[in-house]
Amino acid sequence: MAEKPKSTFYLVVAVVIIGLVVFALYRSDLFAPKGGEGQPPEDITAPPILEDEAYNAALTTVQEWQFVPTERLPEVRGTSAYRPLENNTIRFALNVWAGWAPIILANEGFQAGHVWRTPAGEEFRVELVLIDDPVAMRDAYAAGEVHVGWATLDMVPLFLEGFVDSSGTPRDSRVMPRIYQQIDWSNGGDGIIVRESIRTVSDLRGRQVVLAQNSPSQYFLLNMLVYGGLQPHEVQMVFTQDAFQAAAAFNAQSDIAAAVSWAPDIYNLAEAPGNRMLVTTQTANRLIADVWFARADFARDHQSILEGLVRGIFDSMELLYEDEAQRRRCAELMAAGYNLPVDEALGMMGDAHWTNWAENYQFLVNRNNPTGFQRVWDQAYSLYRRIGSVTHTQIPFDQVMDFSIIQQLGQDPRYANQVDRYQVQFTPRTVNEITAAESPILTQTVSINFYPNSWDLHHRVVRQVEGRSVEELYDPNVEHVLEEIARLAGEFGLAQIVISGHTDSSMRGQVPENLVVELSERRANAVRDALVQQYQLDPNQFAVRGAGWSEPADRNDPFNHAKNRRVEAAVYPAEGM
Repeated sequence: MAEKPKSTFYLVVAVVIIGLVVFALYRSDLFAPKGGEGQPPEDITAPPILEDEAYNAALTTVQEWQFVPTERLPEVRGTSAYRPLENNTIRFALNVWAGWAPIILANEGFQAGHVWRTPAGEEFRVELVLIDDPVAMRDAYAAGEVHVGWATLDMVPLFLEGFVDSSGTPRDSRVMPRIYQQIDWSNGGDGIIVRESIRTVSDLRGRQVVLAQNSPSQYFLLNMLVYGGLQPHEVQMVFTQDAFQAAAAFNAQSDIAAAVSWAPDIYNLAEAPGNRMLVTTQTANRLIADVWFARADFARDHQSILEGLVRGIFDSMELLYEDEAQRRRCAELMAAGYNLPVDEALGMMGDAHWTNWAENYQFLVNRNNPTGFQRVWDQAYSLYRRIGSVTHTQIPFDQVMDFSIIQQLGQDPRYANQVDRYQVQFTPRTVNEITAAESPILTQTVSINFYPNSWDLHHRVVRQVEGRSVEELYDPNVEHVLEEIARLAGEFGLAQIVISGHTDSSMRGQVPENLVVELSERRANAVRDALVQQYQLDPNQFAVRGAGWSEPADRNDPFNHAKNRRVEAAVYPAEGM
């Protein structure tokens, strides 16, 4: 009779079976991480979750991504004098972006073949150097390998973090940037894609948002959060190496509520079931400004070349706006330099609005422009300081921006006669027409302390200060509040804005409600009129309503009179126009 297996045999068999089961579960991805709370480890790559994997993959430019930890830009690798000009050729860095179309067309491609001329007739050439990674570009610029760098204006304070010490003193004055020209406004190239349940910016509170840090995507998101009444720490920012990877992560992980990314991915994802577009720079069309900057030492030595560059780029912009054949020719040059299909390069051009001399003058010189250089500069510093990306003392804007060439070109009728091509003519619409068409992207709440029973924004009172009678504004912060709303209206240049006036309910039962509603509407009208007069904004961009005391700021605290005395500016997307 055969011997019965011993207990050791059964133990070995059990271990083998358990091992096979564990291995199968591991290979099945059943317990693969799906994002969860906090910052994912940087080596996590989550599996796709959509059933149709082919459809899923077609939605984004890339299908793989990697989460990265929160960090400031790395230290600059080193600085040096700029590279000597060979054959009087400057090296101009740029990235894959439609905004650079004018210089690509003017230069007849990326190689240094075209002969440019300074105003005095001196010949020079331009080599366009493709450096898509902003950190790599910054280091090449600091080392003197390129003479001109690219950036969105909001990124420049991040670069300066590596160029100055904590007090704002340059570590090497040779590499300090000099910005001479705005190339464009992003016009639909950037956007925030969300799940269908996210209707406004405030709905992102406590949710995960994936994006590329230290980039225009982060600046875009920070602006939207602050305007929407959220602080950056109230959302869970999850970072990837670039915006395309952010789109891929959003596409694959259902626990990510929103992604900040670029075209074409944002538009492809918006068409997928369960997603929607929250906002793009087609609506927030004066938020992200592309600029170029020269090294300080190069600018000192070659001012005439820089003026020749500015002139040539402006002239090329006019060709692109007026001649379809030139646009097609430019697309062919872009396609060759960017390694893209021609039709894709042509389609990219709609993502940027090139800014001519008239628009550069408004951006660089007009101090009353609510979306001008100084206000973008100050806003970038404010937002990046909140999250610790910038720690140095703010550099004054006029130590970086140089409007001398723009001013000088104003003496030339070829430029002085140009008009702003970015003006929008709004069709007047009532509050009901605006609100019925779309939900607001966000609502900004600000406080203006009106004198009792008055709608005069600049009402003055006499107060006793150290035994003296002093006449001053009833609300000394009113101009700052108006500027906040003006900047919102300017940055959302293709949106319509509903201004709502609200009052507290302290006189409930003593004053007829219809009179309170009338008072709140007059206060809302006073705000709109001040914005139109002081900042030359289109009155048809605004619609006003008086809510009286019927809509407390906090339904759980309806008698908080300080909160309820307020003005709200709600932004409605251009798609509803």
